[in-house]
Amino acid sequence: MKFVCETSSLSLACQNVQRAVSSKSSIPGAEGILIKTTVNGLSLTGYDLEIGINTNIYAKVEEEGAIIINAKILCEILRKIPNQTVTFDSDERNLAVIRSGDIKYEIMGISADEYPELPTVQGGFTINLNKMMLEEMVKQTIFAVAVTDTKVVYTGIKFEISDNELKLVAVDGFRMAIRKEFIDYKGEDMTFIVPAKTMNEIIKISVEEENEEETQISLSIGKRHIIFEVNGYSVISRLLEGEFLNYQSTIPTTAQTSVEVDTRSLIESIERTSLIITDRTKSLINCVFDTDFIRISSITSLGTANDKVSADVEGSRVEIGFNNRYFIEALRACNTDRVKIILNGPVSPILIAPTKGDSFNFLVLPVRLKKNA
Repeated sequence: MKFVCETSSLSLACQNVQRAVSSKSSIPGAEGILIKTTVNGLSLTGYDLEIGINTNIYAKVEEEGAIIINAKILCEILRKIPNQTVTFDSDERNLAVIRSGDIKYEIMGISADEYPELPTVQGGFTINLNKMMLEEMVKQTIFAVAVTDTKVVYTGIKFEISDNELKLVAVDGFRMAIRKEFIDYKGEDMTFIVPAKTMNEIIKISVEEENEEETQISLSIGKRHIIFEVNGYSVISRLLEGEFLNYQSTIPTTAQTSVEVDTRSLIESIERTSLIITDRTKSLINCVFDTDFIRISSITSLGTANDKVSADVEGSRVEIGFNNRYFIEALRACNTDRVKIILNGPVSPILIAPTKGDSFNFLVLPVRLKKNA
């Protein structure tokens, strides 16, 4: 195989494809990038048996072929080459020679036959979504995905599509995030759960590859796998299987106390009060929702902190405790200047929602204060 390619385009493609490459695998080929010649240039693939990323870029192909090259080494080489073009050729022994000006590398590759086969999606459903809309929806839910959980389904984001509405749901046992938007879709209702890792990579590729002409993300959904097409990249991922939480039953239908407050002011107040909370001095923040204010305080071995935020409070006075990070992350995910907070006593989950409509719902479980234990 031999080709000449623009260094920057090959480097960028390899960096993005590397996201799906396994750092340590019993299959040697899974630690590399599969490079294959195509009609118009090159196909680059990374696959760690859970997520695969493929893209095609232009190159002047002088000799057809395919080879696997260690992803880390290849990406570092391309990042360090200062010249505009790079020449790549390999022989029947899988010895790859990379040249650019006076720079020359000889790298041992692996036969393309050793590369694991990517799964395919056949007979599934295809949906086109607005790229910026999906980016925002994922960013507003992924913070609530479980990092480690005995139930694997909670390490992903649940997609629900029904009645021209897309809903994303994430839950980790301490908080829950629900985000929904109307979409133009006339097909069958469906639900599926995509690993958070996959959605993180989709967002990174989508953001890094700023292509104004491409405003859509295409989803092809099968029984066990899903393919995302975004900015010239194909991302294939397994879907998570298992019983997801019946989250509808957890959303409060009553409100003993209803609060409206400026989102930024509340975030900044919690941040100030959290300055004395560290990993060593793990503690909670104490929130008192009263007539026209929210008083926020914290007590740790380092000292005490108190602050107050103006708010419109209707209903019973409530004193309640929270993990400061969980509360802040939910508020940061809000895309409105003001939010509504629904409370039903000191031991029930709170609901954070927009003051108008229901485009998002964030639930946060409280931490029992000693007086409420």
